[in-house]
Amino acid sequence: RTLEGHSRVVRSVAWSGDTLASGSHDNTVKLWNVQSGDCVRTLEGHSNWVISVAWSGDSLTLASGSLDNTVRLWNVQSGECVRTLESHNIGVYSVARSKDSHILASGSLDNTVKLWNMQSGECIATFDHRLYAGLKIKGVKGLSDAEILTLKALGAVEGD
Repeated sequence: RTLEGHSRVVRSVAWSGDTLASGSHDNTVKLWNVQSGDCVRTLEGHSNWVISVAWSGDSLTLASGSLDNTVRLWNVQSGECVRTLESHNIGVYSVARSKDSHILASGSLDNTVKLWNMQSGECIATFDHRLYAGLKIKGVKGLSDAEILTLKALGAVEGD
């Protein structure tokens, strides 16, 4: 089956049950009913190509990364953008969620990987891989003292 509806190249797809999400160079995300092949919703709001999409664990939220330097979180039932995550300086090429679905990672051509709390929209860690052979966390928010000490012991966090 061919799903037709985007006007430009499709860059990313992600499954959740009977729904497929697709991100495209037409700056949109489309949600497809896999059984019928119908486009059930078009998510609009990005001002540049959508490069990556990822579902939350409960399949109620979809994250999209774009060359407009943002990650958008979408309520898939209403089609509304519930949060725009802005911190990258250059396009976002990858988004992925953690197993618990509360943490989202975004990767960008600005040479950073950022970890986000999907509920609050707060950037809780930034990995900058320009300066080091391995990734190092530049700043940490919202982690327990024990978690921070563990990261420091592993050499993943700079500073005191």
